[in-house]
Amino acid sequence: MVVVSNVSKGFGGRLLFENVTTSFGPGKRFGLTGPNGAGKTTFMKILIGDIEPDSGTISRPKRLGILRQDHTLYDDMRVIDTVIAGNKRLWDAMTEKDALLAKPEQTEEDGERMGDLECVIAEEDGYTAEPDAAVMLEGLGITQAQQERPMKELQGGFKLRVLLAQALFGTPHALLLDEPTNSLDIESIAWLEEFLLSFNGVLVVISHDRHFLNSVCTHIADIDYQTIIQYTGNYDDMVRAKAQIRSQVESSNTRKMEKIKQLQDFVQKFGAGTRSTQAASRKKEIQRLRPDEIKRSNIARPYIRFDFERSSGRDVLEIRKLSGGYGETRLFSGLNLDITRGDKVAVIGRNGTGKTTLVRTLLKEIPAVQGSIKWGHETNPGYFPQEHEHQIPPGYTVFNWMFEQKPIAGKEGVRQVLGRMLFSGEDGDKPTATLSGGERVRTLLAKLMLLQHNVLILDEPTNHMDLEAISALRDGIEAYQGTCIFVTHDRDLVETVANKIIVVDNGKAEVYTGGYAEYLKGKR
Repeated sequence: MVVVSNVSKGFGGRLLFENVTTSFGPGKRFGLTGPNGAGKTTFMKILIGDIEPDSGTISRPKRLGILRQDHTLYDDMRVIDTVIAGNKRLWDAMTEKDALLAKPEQTEEDGERMGDLECVIAEEDGYTAEPDAAVMLEGLGITQAQQERPMKELQGGFKLRVLLAQALFGTPHALLLDEPTNSLDIESIAWLEEFLLSFNGVLVVISHDRHFLNSVCTHIADIDYQTIIQYTGNYDDMVRAKAQIRSQVESSNTRKMEKIKQLQDFVQKFGAGTRSTQAASRKKEIQRLRPDEIKRSNIARPYIRFDFERSSGRDVLEIRKLSGGYGETRLFSGLNLDITRGDKVAVIGRNGTGKTTLVRTLLKEIPAVQGSIKWGHETNPGYFPQEHEHQIPPGYTVFNWMFEQKPIAGKEGVRQVLGRMLFSGEDGDKPTATLSGGERVRTLLAKLMLLQHNVLILDEPTNHMDLEAISALRDGIEAYQGTCIFVTHDRDLVETVANKIIVVDNGKAEVYTGGYAEYLKGKR
């Protein structure tokens, strides 16, 4: 069990949470939720022990499985060794044993120590450690050849998978995972869900994947109102319960205010007359009926709506026998697809299979290896790239940069769009150089809203977004009357919105018409 007692933490004069007392029990799977900036990662670091709270204490089990975000820490180790190192007691014993075996001559003490180490290795299932770690890595899409390579040779997404396997290895009593689904494809996320559903210890996980939280979590620990409130059920259950509680408090306050108004009228009318005793009684009742304080929530949801200035023709995109890649490397081939006005096309597949290459080929940023791409009449595509760190230059405010994109919209029009994306008032004058990842995403989406394209191509738009923003984006794409092609690992977005799916894998690009359910049927 992980027990939190009277924990408070703030940064730069801003209080994140105050006097939090809660516990995370075994057999329960907690989603740690809250908007960007609420303090989720800070609280997770406190649970892990990486940072100390301003006040309060944490009690945690000895064996923790932790998802580390430092991707360079194990660069010189073999991938499979990195996983085994997740069981510290086992890894220390194996490392010491290897050092003793490497000695030219061994003393009697060395022999006795070797016996002790063998006992530790046996207790920790060390003799099956490599095959156990290999099975786990294969489930996360790490091939046998990759398992023998040093960590530094893996790309960022694959490094994250290895670090995830490290956290899961060695039957920890508690798992503390910060954004484990980042950079994982849909199949790997499904594997992780199944693994976590069978985990019997304490699980605390931060994720912006709504489908993942709904599938895995038995409880939600929500950071809001400068505290942490636990709810039974998954994420959707928490949203309903939270709204219901607030609605009940607001209704109760309304009734109290109506009653107080009646009592105040009585006091004003009879306070100095023969019924002054009754008036005094009414004053006391007014004090008793004081409305409950409703703290201001830090949850804010953007309003995402995409419009277009003019409609495209019915036939938006005709793709025939399309193949793409770089140089001699062919990432996909054989794509045939007709996209018509209003289609919502999801592009899914494992990392590194060519999803971004596909959308860039469709935009003709990369020449096709083979085949044809024909855009229809009056199409006006807007593009949200996956690598967008340099899309917004420094030296501007958010407002000035946005105004430069479309001066004809006028200052009022630009301010209106920014307000919908939570850049109201002074936030719109924030320097572009200081934008966080989530703010940068919201700014680029605001640009697409302002420019009013009739085709949207979005490459991993949900990265860096909190759950409220992702839900707003889903609603925005669903309501959009134009055509949208989007790359994503977010199953909730695919299930809710897509009517066609392109799966890029094993050098092919296959099309499934009818949405995610049809895709799953076709896979079987």
